[in-house]
Amino acid sequence: MKIIKSDIEAVSVKPSQYPPAGLKEIAFAGRSNVGKSSLLNLITGRKKLARVSGSPGKTRTINFYLINDEFRIVDLPGYGYAKVSKSLSQGWGEMIERYLENRPGLLKVVQLVDIRHEPSKLDVEMCQYLRHYGLDGIVAATKADKISRGQIDRQVKVIRKTLKLSEKDIVIPVSALKKTGHEELLEVMEGLLEE
Repeated sequence: MKIIKSDIEAVSVKPSQYPPAGLKEIAFAGRSNVGKSSLLNLITGRKKLARVSGSPGKTRTINFYLINDEFRIVDLPGYGYAKVSKSLSQGWGEMIERYLENRPGLLKVVQLVDIRHEPSKLDVEMCQYLRHYGLDGIVAATKADKISRGQIDRQVKVIRKTLKLSEKDIVIPVSALKKTGHEELLEVMEGLLEE
C-alpha cells in the first residue's frame, strides 16, 4: 500500500467531535515519547502531519487522519506520562476507552513499544485491554536504530514474552530515523483493510 494523500480530519476529545463513522479505522497507541508521531509521519510520507515533540505527552486529543480518501489512521494520546496531573491522565484513559469500546469501523490498534526496553506494566495492561476487545495482534517496536542488528531479534523475543503474544501476533521493528520497517507495517495495514 502506498499512502499518497493524508489530511487531518478531526481533533477530538469526545465522541460528538469524531468524524462520521463509515470508514475503516486503524488506531495507533503507545506510551508517551515512544515515537508515535515520528512513525505516523514516516508511513504517511509527510514531515509534519503529526506534531513531533521532545517533551512527552504532547498528543492530548484523538486525532483522525483521512488516508487516500479511503480509510482513517487514528492517533490516540500517549499513555502513562507522569508529569500530567492524575485527573488529566484519568481523563485521557476515559477518552481512549470511549473510542476503543464504541467506535464502529475500528479494525485494529497498532501498539507501539520501545524496542530498547522490556514492555512496561502499562504496555502489558494496554495489550491485555486490546486483546479483550479483539483489537490486538500488531506491535510496532520503535527506535530500532538505537540498538544493534544482533540485539533486535533478542528484544523482539522479550517483547513477545512480556506481552504474552501468540505466534500469529505480528511484531515489526521500525525506525523513523533510518526509515525502516514502515513498508512491512503498511503491508499489514493493507491486509487488514482488505479483510
